[in-house]
Amino acid sequence: MNNKGISLEVKVGIFILVGLVVLLSMLFSIRDIYVIKPGYHIKVTFNFANGIAKNAPVRLAGIEVGEVDDLKVYYDNKEKKTKVELSAWIKRDDIMIESDARAVINTLGILGEKYLEIFPGKSKDFLKAGSVLAGKDPVSMEDMTVQFKQLADSFTVVMERLKNGEGTIGKFLTDDSIYNNLEEFTADIKANPWKLMNRPK
Repeated sequence: MNNKGISLEVKVGIFILVGLVVLLSMLFSIRDIYVIKPGYHIKVTFNFANGIAKNAPVRLAGIEVGEVDDLKVYYDNKEKKTKVELSAWIKRDDIMIESDARAVINTLGILGEKYLEIFPGKSKDFLKAGSVLAGKDPVSMEDMTVQFKQLADSFTVVMERLKNGEGTIGKFLTDDSIYNNLEEFTADIKANPWKLMNRPK
């Protein structure tokens, strides 16, 4: 009886061991699953985050190289204002980012997903783990609305001035005498084309 019991326990143990080996093999065969996650983190600061969220892609020269894995708002005592800090995980240790690289928050399409775009710099120095990169702030929708309104107002003013005959173009469009003189000149040239060839001495 004892021998049979030990034999059964051994069989169950071997079965569990084989199951664990198969499970671990499956886990490690799945892409991007590591015991020690490769890559490094850099920090990018902005005055305005423009709605970027955690897990947003990070691109370097247009190629996806990582993701935003943390966001926080903090008060900068040196600049005396509230700022945003993005923690960007770069997924490979061999990806080099110049210290003078330019970082912006971009959008896929007009109303698409926000992501962090990094444009390579020219420096021979490279960012290390924990380095801080100052990002270039995106234009807010409110600022764009104000700019469009100012442009529309300027266009309205120009059209009103033209309508009132102000400026050279305005006078040309509203003064009948200029139009009549031009029409007479055109008719005269058509009737006497030789005048174009007659140069005064």
